[in-house]
Amino acid sequence: MKEVEEFPYEVRTVENVFITMRDGARLAARLWIPIEALSEPMPAVLEYIPYRKRDNSRGRDTLNMPYIAGHGYVCARVDLRGSGDSDGVLVDEYCPAELEDAEDVIAWLAEQEWCDGSVGMMGISWGGFNSLQVAARRPPALGAIISASATDDLYVDNMHYMGGALLSDNLSEATVMFAFNSLPPDPEIVGDRWRDMWIERLEDSGLWIEKWLSHQRRDEYWRSASVSEDYSAIDCPVMAVGGWADGYTNAIFRLMENLEVPRKGLIGPWGHKYPHLGVPGPDIGFLQEVIRWFDHWLKDEDTGIMDEPMLRLWMQDSVSPKSSYEERPGRWIEEDQWPSPRIESRTLQLGDRHLIPVAEADAAAGDPPRPDADQVQGDEVQGEQSLKSPLSVGMFAGKWASYAAAPDLPFDQREEDGGALTFDTDVLEEDVAICGRGECSFVVSSDKPVAMLIVRLSDILPDGEATRVTYGILNLTHRGGSENPEPLEPGRKYRVRIPLNGIAQVFPAGHRIRLSVSTSYWPLVWPSPEAATVTLTPELSTLTLPVRRLVPADDEITGFEEAEAAPELEVTPVETGDHQWRVIRDLATNVSTLEIINDQGSFRIDETGAVIRRKTDEWYSFRWNEVNSTRGETRTIRRIERGDWGVEVHTRTVLTSTPADFHITAELDAYELEEGLGYTRVHSENWHREIPRDLL
Repeated sequence: MKEVEEFPYEVRTVENVFITMRDGARLAARLWIPIEALSEPMPAVLEYIPYRKRDNSRGRDTLNMPYIAGHGYVCARVDLRGSGDSDGVLVDEYCPAELEDAEDVIAWLAEQEWCDGSVGMMGISWGGFNSLQVAARRPPALGAIISASATDDLYVDNMHYMGGALLSDNLSEATVMFAFNSLPPDPEIVGDRWRDMWIERLEDSGLWIEKWLSHQRRDEYWRSASVSEDYSAIDCPVMAVGGWADGYTNAIFRLMENLEVPRKGLIGPWGHKYPHLGVPGPDIGFLQEVIRWFDHWLKDEDTGIMDEPMLRLWMQDSVSPKSSYEERPGRWIEEDQWPSPRIESRTLQLGDRHLIPVAEADAAAGDPPRPDADQVQGDEVQGEQSLKSPLSVGMFAGKWASYAAAPDLPFDQREEDGGALTFDTDVLEEDVAICGRGECSFVVSSDKPVAMLIVRLSDILPDGEATRVTYGILNLTHRGGSENPEPLEPGRKYRVRIPLNGIAQVFPAGHRIRLSVSTSYWPLVWPSPEAATVTLTPELSTLTLPVRRLVPADDEITGFEEAEAAPELEVTPVETGDHQWRVIRDLATNVSTLEIINDQGSFRIDETGAVIRRKTDEWYSFRWNEVNSTRGETRTIRRIERGDWGVEVHTRTVLTSTPADFHITAELDAYELEEGLGYTRVHSENWHREIPRDLL
């Protein structure tokens, strides 16, 4: 990435300003103001997140905000109520108060003497979510947004649930927020009241995993802030951005299809990072695209961006399976509309461990009828295949969303396929390119009332290596939707549909395409309450792929400029860190564990003098095939020091289950540096919660 030091506009940084909300609470903001805006007002760009502008997000802000401001925008990084240096307590994601506060912040920005009355909003992850949510509230000054690594549906495509199944990222994300919510504001910003504010947060923020686990269906809790409930509510232009190694790309396809406003979509090979910082690469000149987008919509300048295709995607080439990549080879492709007329559905029937084009399968069978599940009775169908996967399937699956903390990508799928049913195509005679979301349609039965299926699509190289391309999950009790799941009637056949996550990928000639089906995928997804045997009827089951025609225009696509940003934040390393990702199998106890050590060490932020310490450890384990032996544990350490002031917070969360309930154990201990005594504990709290399983 190229560091840029000179910009069209000279910028002044305001370390902190408080913005007063309608109820009198104050939110803390850091501003980057072009000097010229004091005499000739300019548009403003807001990023509004809980990740602490003073320290945790300071490095990323330092790359982004001076760059955008240097091109003629007043930039504001605002801490949510209850986070960083803002007043209050943060009690959950995307609450009405958060969105009301955003409206007040936007109105305040628009009224300042250095703002021309027009405001844009951008963000990644939390900031991408609330950019969409705030846009749906239509604040008058909001002129356009950029939403990266986010979703339009908080239940369907988020880190909590997938296909009605519980993701382990639900625990991981709850741990992240547990740590953040337990940190105080900076005394240099808020003064002597910092300690009272800290104690209030420690006592009142609560245990977020309990809230999330208490809503196992797609109920009003999730719907209330999901813009998919009413796409027409958004009336400003939207740029939606994501990466194939992330968990949020499906939403981009839905937004392109359903929004009624001018919109652009961008999907690269990246994990959970802005594209100019994207890993796996190639990274791109994303901040230049940000400027082009906002120049068009907030400054009414013709940048040419709206003359370009609606959707730009990185079509990935075949690679050997690895748990980390510096870059993913491929090419940029473009689509003027979505769904694209260049994409056609190609259906393959499941056979005896084979995937057979439907036309060939029908010809071989004399074109038999394809009955719905309810018409299928007992012995009418031959060749049924039953499956009860070992819990070890999934230990090499990687994370639901890669946070660029490699090695967190899926490894060789041969490690997983021994516990799955696999169906392969013949060796491909020509390249097959897919783009979009495929779907499996299966006829299945189960011997238990709750069961799940996981499907994986892999690229099989000539030497047998298997690289996972995409996957899908369905809790079979959610076969008719996640609002009102229904138990399975053991032995009864059902038609179920399992969508695959979106992808753009080339399967080269000489390779094979493999569909793998399993009944478990731990620890990516929490197992069913009982080990279920699922019976699949291949003759009535299909895989449909979105096959894209490659056209001559694809060869003329030039891609993007080189990645640029402002100079990096100056820091001084203090303690070295450690990063480990280990699968451990103890043959004496039959316990297998995925251990993730993410110790970032400590460093001094030179311009504030604060020394920051961050460490997060995770363990996901199980004993042989005992589904209720699964256990997730996370621990965090966060410390902030400057001179004779210091705080340190430790959290621990453990999630286990029985067939009937989830069990949460959590601990919070907060320490303050006292002269002559070192760190002494000022707050301690323990939680023990039992939450009934709801067909999960």
